[in-house]
Amino acid sequence: MTATAAPVLDPHADIVELTAAIVDIESVSGNEKTLADAVEQALRTHAGHLTVIRDGDTVIARTDRGLPQRVLLAGHLDTVPVANNLPSTRRTREGREELVGRGTCDMKGGVAVLLKLAVEADAAPMDLTWIFYDHEEVAAADNALTRIAAEHPEHLAADFAILGEPTSAGVEGGCKGTMKLEVTARGTAAHSARDWVGDNAIHHLAPVLERLAAYEARRAVIDGLEYRECLNAVSISGGIAGNVIPDRAALTVNYRFAPDTSLEQAEAHVRELLADLDVDIEVTDAAAGALPGLSAPAAQDFLAALGEDVAVEAKQGWTDVARFSALGTPAVNFGPGDPLLAHTDDEHVPLADLETALVGLRRFLIR
Repeated sequence: MTATAAPVLDPHADIVELTAAIVDIESVSGNEKTLADAVEQALRTHAGHLTVIRDGDTVIARTDRGLPQRVLLAGHLDTVPVANNLPSTRRTREGREELVGRGTCDMKGGVAVLLKLAVEADAAPMDLTWIFYDHEEVAAADNALTRIAAEHPEHLAADFAILGEPTSAGVEGGCKGTMKLEVTARGTAAHSARDWVGDNAIHHLAPVLERLAAYEARRAVIDGLEYRECLNAVSISGGIAGNVIPDRAALTVNYRFAPDTSLEQAEAHVRELLADLDVDIEVTDAAAGALPGLSAPAAQDFLAALGEDVAVEAKQGWTDVARFSALGTPAVNFGPGDPLLAHTDDEHVPLADLETALVGLRRFLIR
């Protein structure tokens, strides 16, 4: 039986060809090894100026030239499950050329840009750290950056970080925080034919839903960027049978809050909103946001390199820039692809986005 040759990536290839090659190495979360092997081999073969470190299925490459400033550039290797959208294909639609396939947008287009520049930027005016990491699309505890921050925080140390998440080749500063809370109502079980001897727990959630439906979310402007908060019921459960009055019902609430709000403040806000209602509230998951980070000197240099026409907006979701912010490193999101297309069956990236992101980042790193 003939062994299948390991995939080979050529960082010197055209950016579209390189992106397609990376996309075509399937790497659903938990299956990143083959792609990590290919990225590691490409760096060891073509980037002799970098020290390459393998940590599980994460590949770290860095320069150590003793320069006064260090910039970290990171991209995750994994994708959500494939939906009959591999291998990648090209198409022209409404006059726009696109690369279609799982990961093209989130975020193998960004990974291709970073891999290409990791090889090219051998004389950057700052020291560089490149991180290609695994398990971003799953639970935060499994994210490789969680492990590295705990075991080797020195690998994440930098003065400024750029995360290659899709931003349509614009800059999205910081990110919102996120919190999930379970709101539980309790009652008394009874036969549904004699409801007067019971107390319906599901009905007790009605005031909670009414309050959430009427909630007016805050819009916070931070460093000129507007973050729109969101507070929503995202799931509801209760009841055991069609003839039983339920004695317990639970509502999952997701709060997306501006990065000027701490986890403690976010929890207190939700509790205050529901304080007079007969429910129990428990936080089940939470992650702080990240401030824009645009005032850092390296961030200003980055924006200047991109030019006056680049779009600069707030990141309305949560990304790993929050991890860097927690370590004291200002960070932004910057990469090819429309974030609204991430995880969709028709995931794709405009070829123009790939080129725009590559050229802009190249101007920042190669002067």
